[in-house]
Amino acid sequence: MDTGVNPSHYGLEHHGIRNAGVVSWNLGPAALIEEVLRHHEGKLSNNGAVVVRTGHRTGRSPGDKFVVHAEPSCQHIAWGNVNRPFDAKAFDRLHGHLAGYLQGADLYVQDCFAGADPANRLPIRVVTEYAWQSLFARSLFLGPCLDTCGSHVPEFTVIDAPKFHASPDEHGTESEAFVIVNYERKLVLIGGTGYAGEIKKSVFGVLNYLLPRRGILGMHCAANVGSNGDVALFFGLSGTGKTALSADPDRRLIGDDEHGWSDSGVFNFEGGCYAKAIRLSPDAEPQIYNAVRFGTVLENVVLYDQPRRCDYDDPSITENTRAAYPVEYIDNAVVPSIGGHPKNIIFLTCDAFGVLPPVSRLTTEQAMYHFLSGYTAKIAGTERGVTEPAATFSACFGEPFLPLPPREYSRLLGDRLARHGARCWLINTGWSGGPYGVGERIKIGYTRAMVSAALSGALDGVEHRTDSRFGLAVPTSCPDVPAGVLDPRSTWSDPDAYDDKARALAGLFVENFKQFPAVDEKVRAAGPGL
Repeated sequence: MDTGVNPSHYGLEHHGIRNAGVVSWNLGPAALIEEVLRHHEGKLSNNGAVVVRTGHRTGRSPGDKFVVHAEPSCQHIAWGNVNRPFDAKAFDRLHGHLAGYLQGADLYVQDCFAGADPANRLPIRVVTEYAWQSLFARSLFLGPCLDTCGSHVPEFTVIDAPKFHASPDEHGTESEAFVIVNYERKLVLIGGTGYAGEIKKSVFGVLNYLLPRRGILGMHCAANVGSNGDVALFFGLSGTGKTALSADPDRRLIGDDEHGWSDSGVFNFEGGCYAKAIRLSPDAEPQIYNAVRFGTVLENVVLYDQPRRCDYDDPSITENTRAAYPVEYIDNAVVPSIGGHPKNIIFLTCDAFGVLPPVSRLTTEQAMYHFLSGYTAKIAGTERGVTEPAATFSACFGEPFLPLPPREYSRLLGDRLARHGARCWLINTGWSGGPYGVGERIKIGYTRAMVSAALSGALDGVEHRTDSRFGLAVPTSCPDVPAGVLDPRSTWSDPDAYDDKARALAGLFVENFKQFPAVDEKVRAAGPGL
């Protein structure tokens, strides 16, 4: 039986699913929340948000992610630890078993678009076992007008069945969980994990495969715009502050995580935000805090039974608590989520060594070097098994979501920088006064002040010093930031210990960059010195 708006001319049989139970098409938030409560999938908090648990997997599972090895896509994929090949016949076998499992099951379908730019959007379909995951998809992607749902034909489909567990021996997976992309079948299969971020990131990866071949740069970044139309991009891995820093009361939000940069400008891939909720407070992150309301999905947030109040400070389930909500829940969001060419580009890094300057201006060559390097620290809970910050390099600040070789994305970025002349900055949101475990995380208030100064031009006329180890131009003063904070070495009690850590981090940069032998020598020389 079907409920809701049913595009019957292109039904689930096109995805191999036949004889399902009740299929609910394109339900809105109120109806989906009724389903969540009726099936005991989650609880309603006193602020109106739905609070759910994702099971024992509370973050992405990169070890369970695969790409089907088939012609012609296999000729373009950057095969390796990130994009691991999966046998096409094994995929068909797994798909068949999953389709059989879904016979008689109640399912929820959302027909959506990925991409706010009508000229470059991708029609998608998300099929889920859980109503709350359907609400997640409805919030994170862009929905077509209900009058046009009947004509929606997806170019890519995601089937997410958390309660279906794979058998590694039978299906060729690493565990019971799997996230497998098949570019020839235009299909993503997800199972064995309830973490909804796998849906979002799978679609991001698909766009990062399709759009660069049209000359469009896919970016793991947030974007906002000032009152005079100046667009800013915030690159960074999860936990570096993309969502928090881009949600600025003085600027309008385009999007918090995934964007494309075309010849026309910047556009959001999504229709919503997926913010970290751990230690969320009205003082530090007022816009995100106020976005948690009816229609928001809270993942793994601790909820007091009475009076159904969220405890955002409790990490007992995971550090990676999440809030998923439509972008228009941010008071000053840009809808549709489209902007011009960026004036400023900020690379966010969470330096667990505690040695990088909190703000520095980059030359074009330095920007290309740090874009390819993508240095940060993985934050606890973001991926399965990460319990404390660990230094990592992720090309283009998003290697886990890049199907093509990093040089494809860096080439597109270099072309955009040359054509549009954006200013580039490196902002460290990590530690100061010592490494993780010794120093303290840089105060978000200071970071906000540095970002505001960079975007407004307040740093343009101040004196800069050149960091002797990393070669970065570091301002010696910044409005609303103590001068001592700007010099990381001066914040350490033992300057020699700082020098040792800085030398160690520089060595990691140099060693990591060896994987890019064909890079222009000027870009290579823009990195730190040993």
